[in-house]
Amino acid sequence: MCSGLGEKKFKLTTFPVAKNYEPSMVVLQHIPVRSVCAHHLMPFYGEATVAYIPDERLCGLSKLSRIVDYFARRPQVQEELTSDITGFICEQLSPLGAGVLIKATHMCMAMRGVSHAGIMTTSSLKGVFLSDGTVRAEFTALAHAENLNKF
Repeated sequence: MCSGLGEKKFKLTTFPVAKNYEPSMVVLQHIPVRSVCAHHLMPFYGEATVAYIPDERLCGLSKLSRIVDYFARRPQVQEELTSDITGFICEQLSPLGAGVLIKATHMCMAMRGVSHAGIMTTSSLKGVFLSDGTVRAEFTALAHAENLNKF
């Protein structure tokens, strides 16, 4: 459950964008998130949506899922997990912007204290995702769209 504590940071394999590339959002949805709450050592689980707008470099689509998995495999709080993923994407790709949204159920809330189920949503926005309302709205709409995995 905490195998990520010993993992070394990895470097993304990236590819240059074509010279005539028109910047557009790359989004991967329904990425499984399984982690452990650092405060209570109980699991939390859910899904992440990860997006970025490439500037000069692209990464393989599966790498977005790998980034989520890499950071999720260690005890932490969801807020930091969300921020760590966005920071890593920005560090590795230098995109025009990046956004991450995670929705998760926390067993520490469902099984102790208030004993209620609930879904916690956290987001982290950087670059144009933070500064441009149109980009932020597009990301938010895509992240909250349902039934897109029915292909």
